[in-house]
Amino acid sequence: MRKIIVQKFGGTSVADTDKIKNVAATVIKEKKNGNDVVVVVSAMGHTTDYLVKMAKDLSPVPSGREMDMLLSTGEGVSIALLAMAIQAAGYDAISFNAMQIGIMTENVHSKARIIDIKTEKLKKNLAEGKIIVVAGFQGVTEDGEITTLGRGGSDTSAVALAAALNAERCDIYTDVEGVYTTDPRIVPTASRLDEISYEEMLELAHAGANVLHPRSVETAKQFNVPLRVRSSFKTDNTGTLILGVDKMEIYKPVAGVASDLSQARIVVCDVPDIPGQAARIFGKLAEENISVDMIIQSYARKVSHTNDIAFTIDAADTDKTMATLNSLKKELNCGEIQLNNEIAKVSIVGAGMIDRPGIASTMFETLAKQGINIKMISTSEIKISCLVEKDDAKKAVKALHDVFGLNSDITAEVKGDLPDV
Repeated sequence: MRKIIVQKFGGTSVADTDKIKNVAATVIKEKKNGNDVVVVVSAMGHTTDYLVKMAKDLSPVPSGREMDMLLSTGEGVSIALLAMAIQAAGYDAISFNAMQIGIMTENVHSKARIIDIKTEKLKKNLAEGKIIVVAGFQGVTEDGEITTLGRGGSDTSAVALAAALNAERCDIYTDVEGVYTTDPRIVPTASRLDEISYEEMLELAHAGANVLHPRSVETAKQFNVPLRVRSSFKTDNTGTLILGVDKMEIYKPVAGVASDLSQARIVVCDVPDIPGQAARIFGKLAEENISVDMIIQSYARKVSHTNDIAFTIDAADTDKTMATLNSLKKELNCGEIQLNNEIAKVSIVGAGMIDRPGIASTMFETLAKQGINIKMISTSEIKISCLVEKDDAKKAVKALHDVFGLNSDITAEVKGDLPDV
């Protein structure tokens, strides 16, 4: 039985017709290796950003449904052009959008999750020897409404298709040659990792690493999909393999450093110290599909019997979060609600942290020596994150990358913009 390879190409990889021809050649090369190929592509270049800008010019708060209708058109252009390029090279190809295949999602606009993929049409066309080109980033509900999957949606589309088709592997082609110990644009001597665990990659993705979106890594881990991050421009490079930590022979205490500048910090001040207050706040935010990251609740003040609840969110959700909290203010009987957009999250990640003491103290001492003040701290078994001033983020990344010995003698080459949608 022929093996199925799923390939994903981001927006910069299909930004113009020359690059589309390059992608077609990479796809055909995999086909020549004797494999069936399913290709997932994003919208060309910065098409999605351009469409968002046009929508905002017409309406400050466009409806979620119409935004999904608008944004889903970008991938339609990419898949048709790539299919044409493959056909022009003498190979049979066919393009499909999410509705034509049946990439079924929950009924949520702009951040929908995939719940099922109909594989009948895919398997039929693969059996006929065709290369299949699929629109990433989009889905459809049971009642036929178009949805989009949010940031990193094309990565998620590709991994979900690989899982549904029981593919041999999923190759994510991007602007860099794999997963690096940190962003090469910040530290040019960042090292490329030959392999990294799902667990470490997931933490790095949540911490701000832009190579893969967390949802795609979660899906790969859940369905044990072999995942490889490769360069769109150096296709002979095998990139970085992502696999279970139990399959790795050696791993460092710290595998990588990441920063996330798209965070906002909110403090709900003087919240009465009674049961249920935190549940009211975060329950209401959950109803609005607002994800919360770091959370700290201060000790109750003895005189006023109140405390402060601080947390971080994606900066894109700031307006919706503030509106939601202000609507709760009377019910909570709390004080002012403070917002700080000038913060960043800096994290170190490594499976080797679990049984090696001193990692946290080294991180804190390094930041202190750089004069960087820590505003919040959160930890997991394999990650330590610190909230710092946004202006200090690059300095923090460079210092941590150096102190944990992650530098390479080779300067990394970055050819495009990250991340792709």
